[in-house]
Amino acid sequence: MKLITLRIVSGAALLAWSFLAQADTLPPLKLSDQIPVGPQVKVGKLANGLTYYIQKNGRPENKLELRLVVKAGSILEDEDQQGLAHFTEHMAFNGSTHFKRNQLVSYLQSIGVKFGADLNAYTSFDETVYILPIPTDKKEIVEQGFQVLEDWAHGLSFNDADIDSERGIVLEELRLGKGVDDRMNKVVLPKVLNGSRYAQRMPIGKEEIIRNFKYDAIKRFYRDWYRPDLMAVVVVGDIEPQEAQRLIEQHFTKLKNPANPRPREYAQIPERQDSEGIVFTDREVSANTVYIRYPIQSWPAGETIADYRQKLIEGMYSFILSQRMYELTQQADPPFLQGGSGMNKIVRGYRSFGAGAVLGKGGATPAINALVEEDQRARQYGFSESEVERAKKGMLRNYERIYNEREKSDSAGYAAEYIRNFLEQESIPGTAAEYRYATELIPGISAQEVNAAVRAVIPHNQSKLVIYTGVDKPGVAAPQADQLVAIATAAEKIAVKPIEDKVYASQLMPSLPKAGSIVSEKINAKIGTTELTLSNGVKVVLKPTDFNNDQVILGGLRYGGWSLLPDSDVFAAHYASSIVGQMGVLTYTPNDLVKVLAGKSVSSSANVSSLNESVGGSSGSSDVEAMLQLVYLQMTQPRKDAAIYSAYVDRQRELAQNNLARPESVFYDTVTATLYNNSPRVLRAAKPADFDQLALDRVLDIYNSRMSSARDFNFFIIGSFDVEKIKPLIATYIASLPAGEIPVAFKDEGVRPIKGVVKKEVHAGSEPKSTISLSFTGEVEYSRAARMRLQALVEVMNIKLIETLREKMGAMYSGGMSGTMSRIPYGNYAINATLPCAPENVDKVLAATFAEIDKIKQAGVDEADLNKVKASWIKGYRKGMRENGYWMASLQNAFFNNNNPEDILTYESRVNALTVADLQQAAQRYFDTNNYLQVVLYPEK
Repeated sequence: MKLITLRIVSGAALLAWSFLAQADTLPPLKLSDQIPVGPQVKVGKLANGLTYYIQKNGRPENKLELRLVVKAGSILEDEDQQGLAHFTEHMAFNGSTHFKRNQLVSYLQSIGVKFGADLNAYTSFDETVYILPIPTDKKEIVEQGFQVLEDWAHGLSFNDADIDSERGIVLEELRLGKGVDDRMNKVVLPKVLNGSRYAQRMPIGKEEIIRNFKYDAIKRFYRDWYRPDLMAVVVVGDIEPQEAQRLIEQHFTKLKNPANPRPREYAQIPERQDSEGIVFTDREVSANTVYIRYPIQSWPAGETIADYRQKLIEGMYSFILSQRMYELTQQADPPFLQGGSGMNKIVRGYRSFGAGAVLGKGGATPAINALVEEDQRARQYGFSESEVERAKKGMLRNYERIYNEREKSDSAGYAAEYIRNFLEQESIPGTAAEYRYATELIPGISAQEVNAAVRAVIPHNQSKLVIYTGVDKPGVAAPQADQLVAIATAAEKIAVKPIEDKVYASQLMPSLPKAGSIVSEKINAKIGTTELTLSNGVKVVLKPTDFNNDQVILGGLRYGGWSLLPDSDVFAAHYASSIVGQMGVLTYTPNDLVKVLAGKSVSSSANVSSLNESVGGSSGSSDVEAMLQLVYLQMTQPRKDAAIYSAYVDRQRELAQNNLARPESVFYDTVTATLYNNSPRVLRAAKPADFDQLALDRVLDIYNSRMSSARDFNFFIIGSFDVEKIKPLIATYIASLPAGEIPVAFKDEGVRPIKGVVKKEVHAGSEPKSTISLSFTGEVEYSRAARMRLQALVEVMNIKLIETLREKMGAMYSGGMSGTMSRIPYGNYAINATLPCAPENVDKVLAATFAEIDKIKQAGVDEADLNKVKASWIKGYRKGMRENGYWMASLQNAFFNNNNPEDILTYESRVNALTVADLQQAAQRYFDTNNYLQVVLYPEK
């Protein structure tokens, strides 16, 4: 078969080829050479020991990513400080030299930086990282950003009253984390971490210490560990490096280290000498699992080209192992529902080989046997030449894409690299250097080397920790701890055979479909689109962009969906697309497709949903044809596979056994059931017996009844392509799609939310946790302006809820509102609030929430709060206008809601036109206190 792509040379390929031409003039790599720091970043150190990283990067425009990285986490806490590394992070937003309590968050919101989504921080065992993205369009904002970092570094106030106020918020965060996972971690982690200090210093800390610590304890932590020799400042974005360095020196040279600094030591993890089994059962466990953890090894950072080459080899065998494990789940009676094995990071400087699985109906024994056998098969026989070659192709294509996008990669990604360099000494030679390493080293890696590496890394006859976690309920028998070890040990002795190598086609389609034609073309110069009408009636909107060099995305929409099916088919329709997608196309399983498409960057999916059918895809610029072929085959030649179907249904049935084990699942299922009055057309948590309704032939019939005809489909293709060069591909693969007569209008299914005020309580779970759900719903005359007013109202409400419920009352850590407005199947809106809190605070939280709603209805919103929303939205809009995904969402939304696609150009003016009166009227319209659903989760009585 002759591919059309042979006639098309993409810009991305030219970029890569130009690099390879330059590489010919460079001296050959020496494996003994040290990996250098790349020229893209300036790394320096001030006299006080503070490290800094500076990189100018223009994506996104007018934005700067700032980070303060401190090599201080929970592992450094004294006995009376457990939880105070994390508490210190909280105090960074509660007053400092230049910002009073809550003033910082309010200021940053006013320049479009959202708390949580943009402004954030995290604390781990060994580090605390502060994240501050800011706009660069005003010099004073940039100056203020560096001032914020300086205050975090040495200027926190730690006022007694502010500390006491924050205790409630941190305790709510701790409460939010309580549940089955927390209970399991308390049993399992001390064993996984071999009894090291890490198991005794979980970042969230201890409740009694958070409640009662003396003020000096947290000040002592800050004094001891927030010091310049343990800090890095990372600056990446739209700023001149000289200016960035000036600001770093201005703000951080003055920092001083303690006269007698405490030594910064890293905790050691002792070796495990003996094998051990652990069994943890709990009635809230939602899936039974098994995990085998082999001896922990020290993991020094790679420093040489040889180390980098070894990393490439590890990536290859990890990829092949994951493919083999996935294939096991495609059997008619799979040994596990999901499984995998490989080297995993434990903590900084340590890793171990492990294997784990979600158990099926056979339980622990077949899963452990399969995991161990597959690993031993790889250890004894290695991988075939073709498996390794496919892994190499995929790896090279991935490096090529990264290289092609090096000038159009977001600053946040680069900032994350430099954080890892500071904390873990990950090499940072730069994208161009890494592409050179890949193109020079990967072709020379042999299957024998990969097999030797996997043989060395997969344990045999070594000590192991075998962990079983499962549901505690009648009829489910958990294995004994000693049995787990015995099963895993015995599995290593089972004789295994090599996998028979299979030959795969080098092309996806054996022959091309008969091409259709393009019958008309319409150009919209305002938004840069070309709309094609094809011979089968399908329309394709093309928008070539320069936002990325090696990305093309595709979307397709049409009305219809399972709204056209009777109630008896709705459950099958919910699962039809997923089942068909699991079975592949033509004669290829999904795993076969990975192999056939090795070396290409491509994905595609088709979906039948409630009111429409859709198609989605993405590819590199040189792989567009493969993407369109997948779309064509998914619509015209989905594969039928009884074994994969049986495995899928068994997997879903098994997972459904414990769908409602967790209290949160019971709660949200109750919300859905109550809101829609138990409508059979609204999907709820599935029960095992529900899957008895499924039949392979009927599932395929449902899928084909909607997807086999492309009639009235509207496709959108956006990205780095040439319109004239992509037209022949469209004529071949989209214009050739069958477009037979089928219904292409959705049907209003009559599903409506309940009316009136309905209140319900759910009692589930043993932890002292509650969650409040409020749902305001109703009919509305849809318009884009009305939707914007509703969304702005919700954003302002979230600002007020954080201020009131979190900062003033300390009654909530996270939570808030979301809002939607839809034109179909009828004009409707919904505002949903989710508010986690303590059971004893439910009434207070409800009263405060309704008080905030009433304030806005009576007096309107604060202009300052509305301006914060506007600033955030406009910042996001300007960023989105340079992103393919943003344009795809906007164009599809315009189609779906029958809006003018050119409205994307007026977004900023429409946002700026919003008024306080608009939001007050919206609150009066949408917060109807005579029509809402309130459901509250309480612990079991």
